[in-house]
Amino acid sequence: MTIKRCGWCSDDPLYIDYHDHEWGKVNRDEQHLFEMLCLEGQQAGLSWITVLKKRESYREHFFQHSIEHIANLTDQHLEYKLQDAGIIRHIGKLKAIRDNAIAWQNMKAQGIDMVQWLWDFVEQQPQINDVPDYKQAPAQTEISQKMSKSLKKNGFKFVGATTMYAFMQAVGMVNDHENDCISR
Repeated sequence: MTIKRCGWCSDDPLYIDYHDHEWGKVNRDEQHLFEMLCLEGQQAGLSWITVLKKRESYREHFFQHSIEHIANLTDQHLEYKLQDAGIIRHIGKLKAIRDNAIAWQNMKAQGIDMVQWLWDFVEQQPQINDVPDYKQAPAQTEISQKMSKSLKKNGFKFVGATTMYAFMQAVGMVNDHENDCISR
């Protein structure tokens, strides 16, 4: 018997694990949401499998640390991290991780619960779409456009509407698993 997965999922074991156990699954963990928001920005211009293969290095450099710690990284720290081929060596993208941590901290300092704030874009409920095949899933939506604008207004970087839709899919705000996928 063949297991049916979404058409975008290759036979790479890393991709299969991500598809089966994470993508489209509801997640409300603050650290994970921050990680995924930043990782989706790292993907800009690249394939998601490239980012997934580098995820452990990103965790080592950034996401095993507190958001506060990330916000305190200096430009010199980021320049040093550029030496590691285990991450995408793009200074703008690395600065975006730090700048996003600063923006996240600034919003929290205003009394904003970031998990609730992000999930408010989908009224705290995962959106389940009818997806006959992955080519019919949208690249962005009105909601991802609003999220993008709000994040940019608050100082976030690499958070365009398409990137935010991918983020919403990744953390289960949107379930775009194909209709006949085992993870639907």
